[in-house]
Amino acid sequence: MITVNGLKNCDTCKKALKWLEHQGVEHCFHDVRAAGIDHDRLLRWCGEVGWEALLNRRGTTWRKLPEGDKIGIDEEKAIELMLEFPALIKRPVFESDGKIIVGFQHEQKDALLARD
Repeated sequence: MITVNGLKNCDTCKKALKWLEHQGVEHCFHDVRAAGIDHDRLLRWCGEVGWEALLNRRGTTWRKLPEGDKIGIDEEKAIELMLEFPALIKRPVFESDGKIIVGFQHEQKDALLARD
């Protein structure tokens, strides 16, 4: 089973969920804002794909952060910010059999179908 982590109102997450359903792939959805996300899970994701791949610097939440919060970002600070503002997590984040896939482009779709 694939766990899709994201935000319920995220268009990319909605597309990913529809695509998985169309492909007949068993999945569940975890809303990181409503249900929360814990430090250990973020740390594990960072260990797998790197904090830079997880931190969404293109969204409104990032642009609204005070400039001081954007300076000197390292893994610890990035995790702290993502815990406080889950919208800073790039979406969707797929979890399957201990593997993490971030985003929903052709490369990620191929990886999801090839995961078995």
